[in-house]
Amino acid sequence: MQVILLERIPKLGQMGDEVRVRAGYARNYLLPQRKALRATEANRKLFESQRAQLEARNLELRSEAQSVATRLDGQTVVMIRSAGERGQLYGSVSTRDIAEALTEAGFSVARSQVVLHTPIKNLGVFEVPVRLHPEVEAVVRINVARTPEEAERQARGEDVTLPETDDVEAPIEEEAFFEETASNEDSA
Repeated sequence: MQVILLERIPKLGQMGDEVRVRAGYARNYLLPQRKALRATEANRKLFESQRAQLEARNLELRSEAQSVATRLDGQTVVMIRSAGERGQLYGSVSTRDIAEALTEAGFSVARSQVVLHTPIKNLGVFEVPVRLHPEVEAVVRINVARTPEEAERQARGEDVTLPETDDVEAPIEEEAFFEETASNEDSA
């Protein structure tokens, strides 16, 4: 199906481009979301008459998204989750969890704006892109830890999945060991 794009769509085209897409994608996503029009002669004329308004609206939305991106870029969000000894989470951190955490931090972010190809299933610090507008993206750091203290250690760069070695015995010196075994053999 041929459609005329009303805004920039990643991996598809720019505003005003006439592209061929699958019929289901057009009917179920592009047309209901008002991101495209069917490529008919009447719609081409309608688009050309409204092109300046659409470009102005797109520029306004992009500038708003850019101002939010400057505040959001580089923010760190700590997420406390249960995990095993080796750092494997008992659940996972999904786009919904990240969007909720960013909303609690004072940013208006929808779950569809968080770009996470696979859920986070391990402890650690992850960089996650947030697409605020088709042309504007910010990167947020997600610190997944078991406790707030562990999150602070991870922020400093420590690997919290390694076992702690507090009870390390001092190595026995070879001479003292041989003297001890020799004295035990003499007395026997």
